[in-house]
Amino acid sequence: FLGHVVSKKGRSLSPKCVSAVQNIPRRVTKKQLLSFLGITSYSRNFILNYSILENPLRALSSSLQAPDTVQWTPEAELTQKRLFEIFPSFPIFGKPTADRIRSCAVVGNSVNLKGSGYGRLIDSHEVIIRMNFGPVKGYEEDVGTKTTHRAMYPESAMDLDNCTHLVLFPFKINDIEWIIKAFTTGFYGRSYAPIKSKIKANKNLVLVVNPAFMKYAHEIWLEKMGSYPSTGFMTFLLTLHVCDEVHVFGFGADNKGSWKHYWETLQNKNFKTGLHPGPHEYKIIQRLADGKTIKLYKGS
Repeated sequence: FLGHVVSKKGRSLSPKCVSAVQNIPRRVTKKQLLSFLGITSYSRNFILNYSILENPLRALSSSLQAPDTVQWTPEAELTQKRLFEIFPSFPIFGKPTADRIRSCAVVGNSVNLKGSGYGRLIDSHEVIIRMNFGPVKGYEEDVGTKTTHRAMYPESAMDLDNCTHLVLFPFKINDIEWIIKAFTTGFYGRSYAPIKSKIKANKNLVLVVNPAFMKYAHEIWLEKMGSYPSTGFMTFLLTLHVCDEVHVFGFGADNKGSWKHYWETLQNKNFKTGLHPGPHEYKIIQRLADGKTIKLYKGS
């Protein structure tokens, strides 16, 4: 169907579709280059780190006027080569959900997890996504022991084991540069907080979320409230798109109205959510829980 093959094994690209893309003649005009990017973008879900790979070609097309011919830079040549090489011959995108439930636990960092005893319940899910610095060791009874995905941005990055997916939410241009250099030469740029120069993680399990997703979350879901959405809220929205069941833990304030993290001891008992519209984000999650779209666990 439209170049995709759907079977019991999952959804994949048709070998004919792969061959057609790999044998497209060299693009010589802006229109042809944009056409090529449109074709590859259609299959972006099968291409690891597609948004990073396409950037040089996008930049090249933006610099051209309609009648201009393409002047191929070494970087553009390399990008095109890597795009071709990264097409697998018969990739599996994901198993169909007719005979199984993809149950996801989204584990936030709220203090309401402390003393909750949710650990075993969290570990029972197929996909377990944690955020930023949220520790597991020492808090297993309340937060569980398993992690399949860890959502972060450069300032909150941490080393991962070889089986955990790194989910990057890029907030700024430097964040894209960071994810590339953190796995190669090392990143030495500056930010408002210290950044790990290099990171230990499985580079084959890196997922970079399109920055447009933040705009979508901020404008559509939050109606532009706050400066920008939190990592936790964007992770939650992401699971709504990819999971059959969404179970939410560790979001919102505790029963005393505190927004601190479960591992922290704060002197300021009135700590709030800063630039994030935390209360508004929580109301949206609560509304979805009331409508039985998700399952929300409120903790202690």
